[in-house]
Amino acid sequence: MPTGVHLRDARQQLFDAAERVLLRDGPNGLTSRAVTDEAACAKGVLHRHFTDFDAFLTELVLDRAAQLETQAHELRETVGTGTVADNLTSALTTLFGPVPVAIIPLITFRDELRARLRQAMPGGGIAILAQVTTAVSAYLADERAMGRISADADIDSLTLSLVGGGHLLFADRDPAPPTTATVNKLVTTVLAGVVQRRPG
Repeated sequence: MPTGVHLRDARQQLFDAAERVLLRDGPNGLTSRAVTDEAACAKGVLHRHFTDFDAFLTELVLDRAAQLETQAHELRETVGTGTVADNLTSALTTLFGPVPVAIIPLITFRDELRARLRQAMPGGGIAILAQVTTAVSAYLADERAMGRISADADIDSLTLSLVGGGHLLFADRDPAPPTTATVNKLVTTVLAGVVQRRPG
């Protein structure tokens, strides 16, 4: 149906506009008027497709969280290749890209959005962080199964340290995101003692 195509296009245009506003003006600048102004469309367009602004934000977060699933899959594809530290450094840099990092405070500041996300998906109240946590945990478990991480390594604690530390590094993006060397130092420090050294 042509109307279905139009609806999908309108939703994507609004999501992309919201993303630009969020990156430029932060969570406080993200209003329905700011989104429709950025998308160059009438305010009614947003309310034609979403019951209210929190419904729009919920769909925006779920859409961006789903995009992280692809990146999580790419991380698991690196199991057994390269070094564990390099793989995680690259993954954290991607998973904590500008858009995910900008969305996290939006979720934190809006109680209604958190409530709706919890209804929409397991762990949805901390969407984005939940996706990053799941991706890192699954990767570490796979590497442990391959013997590249100690058999007695505490995956949950390692994941918490990597995700929490990574988020702190990327959340403070003034004047720029952390360098690869900075992220690698965090990862190497967290993994010290659990990464298996190759003999010889």
